[in-house]
Amino acid sequence: MARSAPHTFNPSRRRALRLIAAYGTLAVMSEHAPAAPSALHRRPIPRSGELLPIVGVGTWQTFDVGPKAPERAELKEVLRLLAELGGSVVDSSPMYGEAERVVGDLTAGLGLRAKLFFATKVWTSGREAGIRQMENSFRLMRATRMDLMQVHNLLDVDVHAKTLREWKAAGRIRYLGITHYHSGAYGELERLLRTREYDFVQLNYSMAEREAEARLLPLCAESGVAVIVNRPFAEGALFRQVKGRELPAWCAEFDCTSWAQFFLKWILSHPAVTCAIPGTRRVEHLKDNMQAGLGRLPDAAMRRRMVEYLDRL
Repeated sequence: MARSAPHTFNPSRRRALRLIAAYGTLAVMSEHAPAAPSALHRRPIPRSGELLPIVGVGTWQTFDVGPKAPERAELKEVLRLLAELGGSVVDSSPMYGEAERVVGDLTAGLGLRAKLFFATKVWTSGREAGIRQMENSFRLMRATRMDLMQVHNLLDVDVHAKTLREWKAAGRIRYLGITHYHSGAYGELERLLRTREYDFVQLNYSMAEREAEARLLPLCAESGVAVIVNRPFAEGALFRQVKGRELPAWCAEFDCTSWAQFFLKWILSHPAVTCAIPGTRRVEHLKDNMQAGLGRLPDAAMRRRMVEYLDRL
């Protein structure tokens, strides 16, 4: 009798099978989900199992306002509603102007620090410069311990990662991560994620920027890295693409009532995605964005239909 060929390990096949299984789980969850649940969906951080709400808030540009700016009043309400509606992730960076200070001031005034998941970044060269910058972020955000500290755009990543590992061991930060906003850096992100030294990656992913699907998202699913998605609306390009158009009637099948929810639900329905962080300073936009984390999410077949619809426009 001929002997069967020896089994060859195929990591790509394993990733594909895991994602297929994850899509199946999401489909079952969506099928049985109530039409309008009151609780925001949450996903586990793979390295700890801690559950994170799937919609948060980014602060690039939107939170860069002065101490007496009238916009602060609405930003305060945005943060209050984020927590009230079940969200927690607030992402910032030293490169976002006054954003870290605004987050710290407003959350302190609201007494919300214990309810929020603070994420910020280090964005400079050199160990000592990085330490000074991170200490300043702690001060500005009024945090004694940071939930997530990320190396922004991979700047001097090896140097800062060493500091972050030390700070995590000492309890100064809870998780460490890396970020980039452009697909041109995906090769380096992939190399670093394969070291399994990082708990989180933050990257650009949207219906207009789908490159992360090819290798990075499957790798994160395989290696247990949480994914935070930035630029979910491709800096407004997606809204411009659908301007003046009504939502298709079939969007009701996944509890979608706006274009913002359409774009966000497509992202959030990918099983490797942990959280998306659309930026806004408008209360009405925050409420709309948060709705994307409620109700049914599109399954794999519906996601394909959504992409095909958008590509025809």
